[in-house]
Amino acid sequence: MSEAVLPPDGHAQLQGLIFAALLLDPEMRVIEANHAAEELLGKSAARIAGMPLLEVLVPEERRLMERLAASDARIIARGTTIRVGDRVLEINLTVSPILTHPGWRVVTLSDARQDDMSGAENNEGVLRTPAVLAHEIKNPLAAIRGASQLIARKLDDKDRRLATVIADEVDRIARLVDRMQQLGSATPEPVAPLNLHEVVRSACQSLRAGSGMQIVLEEEFDPSIPPVLASRDALEQVLVNLLANARDAALADEEPMVRVRTRFVSGLVLNAVRFGRAVKLPVEITVSDNGAGIDPDIASQIFDPFVSSKKGGQGLGLALVKKQVRDMNGRISHERDSRAGLTHFRVHLPVATTERS
Repeated sequence: MSEAVLPPDGHAQLQGLIFAALLLDPEMRVIEANHAAEELLGKSAARIAGMPLLEVLVPEERRLMERLAASDARIIARGTTIRVGDRVLEINLTVSPILTHPGWRVVTLSDARQDDMSGAENNEGVLRTPAVLAHEIKNPLAAIRGASQLIARKLDDKDRRLATVIADEVDRIARLVDRMQQLGSATPEPVAPLNLHEVVRSACQSLRAGSGMQIVLEEEFDPSIPPVLASRDALEQVLVNLLANARDAALADEEPMVRVRTRFVSGLVLNAVRFGRAVKLPVEITVSDNGAGIDPDIASQIFDPFVSSKKGGQGLGLALVKKQVRDMNGRISHERDSRAGLTHFRVHLPVATTERS
């Protein structure tokens, strides 16, 4: 007769969770933190043990702080903002009282901006629809352009410019259609180990070439970053898009500034449910600008197709960026640091070699 297997104790269960979990005593002090909490908060369990919760993280919503003070409160907060040191995180938070131990609570935290399986699949399904439509649009566009060229040959100089306008507008629509097709593509570009800084420098060179001397472009690179696992063409396109957006936003400032920074953030984890496992993304690329920031009314939808903060913008650039980053098993997020007057877009990628501890 086989020996009965004992179920895991509370400590083992807490450590096994893929989302961050904190155990609080009746004084709201952190007694235990699991590995995922260390990853999310960027602090070791030993360091935060015994600290009051509101010293570990600070909610920006006063109502949430008041509810946390009530020891018997059950709380579910989605998409709420907290500060952890100098970082601002958008999280989903729950607080569950432990009924057998009055005053004791378990707090769970998860990054509200991470992709999940259902969201990715639904989004891809939506994006494939305009891709099919784009394919059907291309044939009549080619016919219209050809007809405008034929007409132009029969017109005098005064009227020929109208035919040129038709051709130019057709070309503009064709470029839009091309981007829609890219957005709806279900086949990601292959990834391979590459030198991150070669790609970043190439993207920066493109920005400088298109901006002249109108803008300050600062670079802060961590030279010790190992090769990343990515598609060179896709990553360069992502960075060129983010840098161009940052430049356009910063030009409204009297002293426009764009900064690109790379660093190794040990232990940052994306709970990539669609891959059935947690994927470590320790390489961070941040593109910052000192522009006015994204309109708060659309900030939460800025990566959705056809949503744009630019006047006359198509709203496909950042949607394509998000898809390309996701296809490389990475993640992208943005935040506004009102105190510093900066907007940050952060891309996190996996490494192609053994990660540093």
